[in-house]
Amino acid sequence: MGVKKEGTYFMGGNIACAEGAIMAGCSFFAGYPITPATEILERIANRFPELHGSYLQMEDELASMASIIGASWGGRKAMTATSGPGFSLMMENYGLALMTETPCVIVNVMRGGPSTGLPTMVAQGDVMQTRWGTHGDVGVIVLSPASPQEMFDLTIEAFNLSEKYRLPVILLSDEMVSHMTEKVVIPKKEDITIINRKKPECTPEEYLPYCPDEDLVPPMACVGEGYSIHVTGLTHDERGYPSIDEKVQNMLVTRLLDKVRNNAHDIIRYQEHMVEDADIIILAYGSASRSAREAVDMARKKGIKAGLIRPITIWPFPEDRISELAERAQAFVVAEINFGQMVYEVERCCRGCCPTYLIPRMGGSIHTPEEILDRIEKISKGGGQ
Repeated sequence: MGVKKEGTYFMGGNIACAEGAIMAGCSFFAGYPITPATEILERIANRFPELHGSYLQMEDELASMASIIGASWGGRKAMTATSGPGFSLMMENYGLALMTETPCVIVNVMRGGPSTGLPTMVAQGDVMQTRWGTHGDVGVIVLSPASPQEMFDLTIEAFNLSEKYRLPVILLSDEMVSHMTEKVVIPKKEDITIINRKKPECTPEEYLPYCPDEDLVPPMACVGEGYSIHVTGLTHDERGYPSIDEKVQNMLVTRLLDKVRNNAHDIIRYQEHMVEDADIIILAYGSASRSAREAVDMARKKGIKAGLIRPITIWPFPEDRISELAERAQAFVVAEINFGQMVYEVERCCRGCCPTYLIPRMGGSIHTPEEILDRIEKISKGGGQ
């Protein structure tokens, strides 16, 4: 199959994701086959023997998530890939990775749900699950690609953010993006920024595994490097020792939230199209954003001032930018392949400055540009509902 070198390729989204992981330095993958993410596993399984990587097909997604946590603590950059039903099974160990501040990457290729749902068809129903699926208060990072090129680029970005902030990062794709085949440009390796985890600079005797630096991220020593490490999902102090002290819980959980919130300016990414003078602003992500962009262009040709904002980082949500746009927009329209999830975040950020409308879709296919345009035209004429 050959190592992918720099150049231009015609590549599927899931294949691009696997290549991005390899470029980022991923050397451990554990997973269980599930549509529509299986091509990621297949590509990794074919490529890792060339690269001395470790591939494990596990008995289920619970074990897959546990395996990448262990591999990360062993010093590997680790990843798994799944879809909705498997992602649901990962929730307990997703919370464990957040609590133990374990860097790793989880790719969730969304399909129709709930339960087994539509295994081979597109949906965007896992948005809130990525934010609130695990119990407790946590800060999370979730990226949403809209093309095979972004499947490559954002997989690298997911590893970089994971290593930089010491937490699991989710690449939230959907069936349409993952099975789409388009041009993918792979840059020279020296032109790609790769971030590796921060190591302790003190002696093993001085090391406190959960004592943070000013960025609220503790340096991470791995098993076998000579440091004493205690890894637990229980509330723990800076030594890693379990504690039932309310003050310890407050200090730990606040830091887990703040290391994302306080660095949101570094983490959040979004793309805008014609929003400078837009009266009606569409918010869409993933495959739905492709139809939304075309709808905006069609609206402009009809004299309607429409624009598009596409969150690339959906968590943390770009709330400051949405609030800023809401102060001068006449309306926000959210197009998503579910019955309303991100729309409530947009409504919250608008703070009553302008109305928010939803264009829902239950899954199985994406919105057509004409459907979105029709809603834009009705809103522009004062008939949004």
